[in-house]
Amino acid sequence: MSPDEYCQQKAAASGSSFYYSFLFLPPERRRAITALYAFCREVDDAVDEASDAQRAAVKLAWWRAEIANLCAGKPQHPVTRALEPFKDSFAVSPERLNEIIDGMEMDLTQTRYLDWPGLERYCYRVAGVVGMLAAGIFGYCDARTLQYAKELGIAFQLTNIIRDVGEDARKNRIYLPMADLKEHGVPAADILQSRESDEFRSLMRFEAGRARQHYRQALELLPAADRKAQRPGLIMAAIYRALLEEIERDGFRVLTQRTSLTPLRKLFIACRTWLAA
Repeated sequence: MSPDEYCQQKAAASGSSFYYSFLFLPPERRRAITALYAFCREVDDAVDEASDAQRAAVKLAWWRAEIANLCAGKPQHPVTRALEPFKDSFAVSPERLNEIIDGMEMDLTQTRYLDWPGLERYCYRVAGVVGMLAAGIFGYCDARTLQYAKELGIAFQLTNIIRDVGEDARKNRIYLPMADLKEHGVPAADILQSRESDEFRSLMRFEAGRARQHYRQALELLPAADRKAQRPGLIMAAIYRALLEEIERDGFRVLTQRTSLTPLRKLFIACRTWLAA
């Protein structure tokens, strides 16, 4: 199996909404973004699939060493071998790859976030940085596009957090800021024990509003000159916003179920967005 085939298999197996935005890209850019996505899956799995924090830390340290190998022109892993042709042409920088790992390392030491600035830092590292790298692969001529991509990545991560509240709680994780829980009268125990309430739904409406604010800020920042090149990001935004609407329409029942869109609906949204952008 070639490095590109390995990354393609990793991306397709995830069933992620991101996969649908890759379909419309020219081959070289599609190879690059698929390799970047595979890298993100690898380092995320290093944390999620490890039996303990110490083992996960060792795996992430290995990935940091592998990023150094990539910079030195000696990558060993199929993912870094697939990334190597694009590290210069599409500015896949080691600094940003390491920032993604910084975010994954936060999961090894934190299961709660006191306030929004703390959570925003996490969202920036695990998703905003990915958005900026993706923007470079898609292509841009205006530096403001990087700010758009950062905001969009944060919006995606907030949507994921809203969708996965129950799933994360079963791992003793609460990403929603404790300050927000307090303001809306939701004890952390209610989330950990999957107790729905009017207060919880009010909290979730607030968090959904914050995500929508980041979507709006991102789209306002996207320069018209780069809109066509950034269509893959716009596809992702359309799919994730539809997911957020579905979660809200379902009454924010995120403590006991995981809302998702069907592959056919994602493909329809992707085609419609590509043609409209």
